[in-house]
Formats: sequence, C-alpha cells, structure tokens
Amino acid sequence: MYKALNYWVFGGFGPNKTPYEFIDFAKSQGLDGVELTVGDCLSIDIDEAECRKIAAYAREKGVGLRTLASGHYGAESLGAADEAERLHAVDFTKMYLHIAAWIGAETILVVPGSTHVTWDPSRPVVPYKTAWENSTKSLNELIPLAEKLGVNIALENVWMRFLLSPMEWKLFLDQFKSDRIGMYLDIGNCLIYAPAQDYIELLGGRVKAVHVKNWKGDDCGGTLHGFGDSLLAGDVDFAQTFAALEKIGYQGTFTAEMIPFSRLPDLVLPDQTLAEKTATELRSI
Repeated sequence: MYKALNYWVFGGFGPNKTPYEFIDFAKSQGLDGVELTVGDCLSIDIDEAECRKIAAYAREKGVGLRTLASGHYGAESLGAADEAERLHAVDFTKMYLHIAAWIGAETILVVPGSTHVTWDPSRPVVPYKTAWENSTKSLNELIPLAEKLGVNIALENVWMRFLLSPMEWKLFLDQFKSDRIGMYLDIGNCLIYAPAQDYIELLGGRVKAVHVKNWKGDDCGGTLHGFGDSLLAGDVDFAQTFAALEKIGYQGTFTAEMIPFSRLPDLVLPDQTLAEKTATELRSI
C-alpha cells in the first residue's frame, strides 16, 4: 500500500516549505511518497527543468511523486457559468497536466465544478445543470491533452454542492469514454452522503486515487468541525473501505490530507506536530 502525505499538512497554504524539504520530511517519516500542491509549494509558472530536478531528488531519496493536488478550483471553476472563467480554469488545468508529466506524477486532483462555495461569499451561485454541462464541456476539452501526456484527471468529491451521491458520480463519469477521467475519492469528505465503500462499489476502476482523512457526523447532518486532527477518530470504516478497494483491484495511492476544521477558528497550518502525528497514524492503518 502506497502511503503519502499531502503538502498542506506540512507546508500550509503557501510556499512556506520547499518540495525538497517536504521530500526529506517524508523520507524521515518512513512514507512512500508526497503529494505536492500546485499554487503552494509548486508555482503554476514552474518550468520543466525545475520539475525534473525535483523528480530526480525524489528518486534519489526513494520518495514517490505519484499525485499532485491544487486548491485553485475554489476561486476558478471548470463548471463556471462565466465563459471567461471557465476557459481560464481549462488553461490552468492544461498547465497543471504539463507539470504532472514533467515531474512524473500519474494523477492530478481536479475539482469538477461547484454550485455554491459556501466559505467564499464572493463566488457566484451556479445552477446545478449549468455546472454539470460546463464541467462536462471543460473535461472533454482536456481529455486529449491528458491522453497525450499519460496523466489521469481525478475529480475529487468536495463540499461544493455538486456531485453528491455515488450514483451522481457514476452518471457523471460514465459520460466520458476516456480512462484518463476518474475520481479522486476522499473517504472523509464523502461520509456526509454515503460511506466510501458505496462509491467504490459503483465506480470500480474509475477510482484513480484516494485521500485519507476522517470525519464524524452529528445529529442529522454534520459540519466542517467533524474533520478532526486524527485519522483514527471518526466514522470511516477502514476495514470495509480497504476491502472494497481490494475487490476492484485498486493499485493507486493513499494520501493523508489532514485539515482539522475541528480547530476553527484557531486552525493554523503548517503544523509540524500534526504532520508527524498524521504520518505515524497513516503508517498504522
């Protein structure tokens, strides 16, 4: 099982740590890899030479770079109603794909669209039908480049009120005839709707990557505060999740992405103690 850590835990939301420091940290913690983030430790303007230098350093240390992530899509959506914004998000994703190819990553995390970014009131509310149609259009425009570069576009389930249930994900993904389009399954994010094993059973090989976190619901809903600071505390059934992944022959990544919203309003990242704790717990799973 390939176990990795997402940069945000170690480096926060910004260029606070270098990729080289993160690779060294992962090596010291006995992890298999790291998930670098475009827009934080990697600039969208990074060139091929620097990407290949980072890749060489990771190989030297025996640390994998199988996936990349980005928080860019909260501010700019592939499913935007505004055509200029949609096209700009497509252009960003094309560069993102190139960075992945240069650095040797097999998969990029992409948010397909949103109807409501609740934590950012400046973002427009988009009709669900518009988000579906425009995200589909954007992804179809990106598939040729993903296929040419050999990089997967893995769409993550995030709390942006778009693509909620396992069946919605199946219907959406089944539109695309390319194997380069799939799901980046966050096994904590999905719990507000259905357990991870339900998504895995319906989507099968469309699951390209897995984010590992935990979440605890309360009463009849649950909130962001359900995302705690321990992988082991919450409602995720790891045994059933891993059994479902084994059944579909999953050979992808398991990357811990710990953002403990339970600490709001006092959440501070980066958090070295949290990063070390997360690495220890991830190794134990």
